[in-house]
Amino acid sequence: MNAGPGPGAHAPATRVLGFAEAELPAALAAQVAALEAEAWPGATPGHDPALAPRALLLVTADGTVAASLALLFKEIRHGGRTYRAAGLSSVVTRRALRGRGHGARLVAAARRELAAVPGLDLVLFSCDRPLAPFYEAAGFTRLPGAVLVGGTPEEPLATDGPGFDKEVLAEFLGPDGAAAFAGTRIALHPGLVDRLW
Repeated sequence: MNAGPGPGAHAPATRVLGFAEAELPAALAAQVAALEAEAWPGATPGHDPALAPRALLLVTADGTVAASLALLFKEIRHGGRTYRAAGLSSVVTRRALRGRGHGARLVAAARRELAAVPGLDLVLFSCDRPLAPFYEAAGFTRLPGAVLVGGTPEEPLATDGPGFDKEVLAEFLGPDGAAAFAGTRIALHPGLVDRLW
């Protein structure tokens, strides 16, 4: 007689899938949109195509999207140099599946994928301050005193603006390290769709 899963039974197997956002299959795209709408009601789904968005999904064996995030890419100017930068955006885990390590697994997979992108100089993003230890556990580093300035030069949105309590995190893949960015204002300016990735 089969008694069913006992103590220590594992959650359903999951796998990480990656797609250019424009090529995300419709069934998966609908799940991602629903997850994002649950986490950020009223937000417009999707990302600016100019940022070459790539969707990473953690999917269970039955096709359920357990967690998702977007990778965004652009060149930035900082300290007189041009850097090829990437960022994490819209990191979300299905509410019913939280607390099982799905988000941590997906963020770690994103870090590995970005480390393998040829010519990428750094990964740079912000998060609510209480979430910084989560991203540090995945291998990202806090940039003390750094401020990301999003939006556009004409309509900026900064992580030190009123109502924000943000922490800036990074991983450096090129020759310049944290010293070039810590304690500085970083003009990300991803535009008016992904105002602050």
